[in-house]
Amino acid sequence: MKRRLAWWAARSSITDRLARGSYTVWEHRADALTAWVRAARRDDLDGWRAALGPLMRLILLGALAYSAWAIVRALPWLMWLLAGWWIRAAWRASRDTPAEGTEDSSEQAAHALQVTVLRQLLLDLMGTGSGVHLRTVLAHLQEHGQWEGRTVTDLRVHLARLDIPVDRGVKVSGTPTWGVRRRGLEAPSPAEPQEPSTEPSTAA
Repeated sequence: MKRRLAWWAARSSITDRLARGSYTVWEHRADALTAWVRAARRDDLDGWRAALGPLMRLILLGALAYSAWAIVRALPWLMWLLAGWWIRAAWRASRDTPAEGTEDSSEQAAHALQVTVLRQLLLDLMGTGSGVHLRTVLAHLQEHGQWEGRTVTDLRVHLARLDIPVDRGVKVSGTPTWGVRRRGLEAPSPAEPQEPSTEPSTAA
């Protein structure tokens, strides 16, 4: 019985890790493709001409997806290679995706401190502006020896985990892309305790 329980616990842990890793891999791939399609939009054009670039990239993605489906249908054994690649990627991605309910009080304190430091950094990078692009934040971090080899998508996922609001339409110097808005940072962070009100109650 003990062996059976241990086997079941190990199986549940592996399944949970693969599920978390699969979600992370899917999110990264979807965000990367979305950013690639959006990057083709021409800001110097209007109407359908501005959307022609993203449309062509969507058509290209559709053609690639159909080609992959046709190849796998003709060679079904390729599914095993794809499944192996996905499991390996999910397993590696799960190392950066913490399981729910594993944070103790010291980890929560470190989390709150990290949120505070990051929010201040973002505000400093904004200066007098209303927002900052994530690529600017990533470049700043890498200039100071941090986040080497990481991407904007990695940074976006990291900020989301810290409850720092990220928006895909932040416009700086006329260019909209992923970034953080000042109004989102000036709102109270969920990681910060709320100060009790000192105003007298007006309830009857």
